[in-house]
Amino acid sequence: MTTSGTNHDKRLDQAVIDGQAAYSKQALNLYDLAVYRGTAPFFWRCPPAVSRKLYDQSVGARHLEIGVGSGYLLDHARFPVPDPRITLADLNPNSLAHTADRLRRYQVTTVRANVLEPLPVPEKSFDSVGMSYLLHCVPGSLPEKGIAFSHAAAAVRPGGIVFGATVLSAGVPVTFAARQMMWFLNRTGVFHNERDNLNDLRDQLDKHFERHELTVSGCVGVFRAWTAS
Repeated sequence: MTTSGTNHDKRLDQAVIDGQAAYSKQALNLYDLAVYRGTAPFFWRCPPAVSRKLYDQSVGARHLEIGVGSGYLLDHARFPVPDPRITLADLNPNSLAHTADRLRRYQVTTVRANVLEPLPVPEKSFDSVGMSYLLHCVPGSLPEKGIAFSHAAAAVRPGGIVFGATVLSAGVPVTFAARQMMWFLNRTGVFHNERDNLNDLRDQLDKHFERHELTVSGCVGVFRAWTAS
């Protein structure tokens, strides 16, 4: 990760590090249960079937995953070919190793990357880019961290798709339990979504893509966006 000379950028760099630091080897073994059987359906009101359908509809033969988590969604995805080429991009080496091992039946490449910076992958070389449950962990408001969409769009071929989901704190139905959980996760530095709202997400998708689809499941914004052909 680039080291900046300003105090503001140093704080931002530290926040990026804090946002991914929770993904230890032990935590990754519990990630599927905690997220896809826990917080996603019970707090965010977004059942795992929503995310799995998103991947089944969107993954391509050459796929880049940014912010890989435990690899749950890729492990269950129905790829359009039996031998997809998958590139995993994440700042956390534990997540990269865990997911690469989980997907060892496929051809997998791993790269360490900060989504707020240009990605160290060939431009216009992927059919699809996934970035699920990533943006709410990235510091800044959506207009600030929307640069992640620019970096993702640069990686897909003309007409390629960028898709994913992010937990929002405004513009969507947020239950009392969800609000309390978000407060805790923001306080501990795992989340950075206190200013994330649906309108800003829509604006960033409009800004960086030719067209997009944006739906809401609970307090989660679910998106599919395409670059110009």
